[in-house]
Amino acid sequence: MYSSFYRQIFVVVTVAILGWALWSIFEPLWTTIGWAAVLAFLLHPLHERLTTRFKGRASLSAGLLTALTPFFVMAPIAFLGVVFARQVANILSNMSKSTLTYPDILARLDTTPVIGSAVRWIRDAAPITAEQINGWVMDGTQTVLKSAASMGGSIALGIMGSLVGFFMMLFLLFFLLRDGRLMLRRLIQFIPMEPRPRGQLIAYLGDVTRAVVFGSVATALIQGAFTGIGFALVDLPSPVVFGVLATLAAFLPVGSSIVLIPAVLYLMFEGRWGAAIFLGVWGAGVGVMDNFLRPYLTAKQAEVSTLAVFVGAIGGVSAFGILGLVIGPVLLGFIAALLQFAEKGVVGSD
Repeated sequence: MYSSFYRQIFVVVTVAILGWALWSIFEPLWTTIGWAAVLAFLLHPLHERLTTRFKGRASLSAGLLTALTPFFVMAPIAFLGVVFARQVANILSNMSKSTLTYPDILARLDTTPVIGSAVRWIRDAAPITAEQINGWVMDGTQTVLKSAASMGGSIALGIMGSLVGFFMMLFLLFFLLRDGRLMLRRLIQFIPMEPRPRGQLIAYLGDVTRAVVFGSVATALIQGAFTGIGFALVDLPSPVVFGVLATLAAFLPVGSSIVLIPAVLYLMFEGRWGAAIFLGVWGAGVGVMDNFLRPYLTAKQAEVSTLAVFVGAIGGVSAFGILGLVIGPVLLGFIAALLQFAEKGVVGSD
C-alpha cells in the first residue's frame, strides 16, 4: 500500500505536468479560441431563436450562423482595419506637408466670433509659448497616429490569421454555439462551492459579462459609428479614424464629445458655420443616445465600474489587439464582480 503523502505528491505532480502540457498546446491558439468564444457569446441569443424556429435542430442553427460569420462579421471588421490604416497614413502625409502651425491657428482664432476673446485670454495667461505647444502637439500626434496605423494595418491579419487558424476558429465557433451551454454547465461543476452560492456567483458573473459587452462595448461601438457618419456627412477627412477614436473615448466619462467638440471648433475656424452647427446638433444627439442606450442595453444587469471598463479596453487592445476591446473589460469586470461578491459574504454562505 502506498502512503497518503505519496499519492498526494503524485496527484500534484501529474496535474502540474498535464497543466503545463495543455498550456503549451493551447498557447498558439489563444487568439483563435478567444475570437470563437466572443463570437459565440454574441451570437448565442440569435442561435437560441433560430434553434426554436428550426424546431430544436441546434446543429442546423449553429451551422448556418457559422457559415454566415465570415461574410457578415469578420470581413467587415477586416475591411475597416485596412481603411483605418490607410486613412491614418493619409493624415500623417498631410501633416508632414502642412505649413500651418499652432501659432498660426491661434492668430486666426483671435478673429473668430464667440471664442476669440477666450483664445486671447488663454494665450496671454499661459506660462508656455505657442511654439512649445506646437512641438508637443505635432510630435505627440505623429507618435500616436503611427502606432495606430501599425495596429490598424495588423487588424485584418490578426482576425484572419493563417488560413488554417481561420477555419479552426469557425470550427470552434460551431461547437461553442451548439454545445457551449452544456460545456459551461460541466465546467461549473468543478467550482468548489455549495450549489446555491455557486449558482448565485455564476448568475452574477453572467450579468457582469452582459453588462460589459452589451452595455459598455456595444454603446461605445455605436457612438463611434455615429461619430464617423457625422464626420462623413460634413465632409471632414478620415471619418473611420475619428470614429475609432470616438469609440475609445466613449469608455471615458466625457464620451465621444472629446472628438466631436474639436471637430466643431475646426469647422468654425474654417468658416463652415452651417456644417459646425449641424455637427454640434449631431454630437448632442450622440450624447443623448448614450444616456438612453446604455441603460437600455444594461437593463437588469450588474453595475460595472467605468474605470474598470476603460482600463480594460485600453489594456486589452494593447495585449490582445482588437479582440481585447471585449476581453479586457470583461476580465476586469469579472475581477471586480468577484471582489464585490466576496465582500457581500455570499461565497462563504450555504
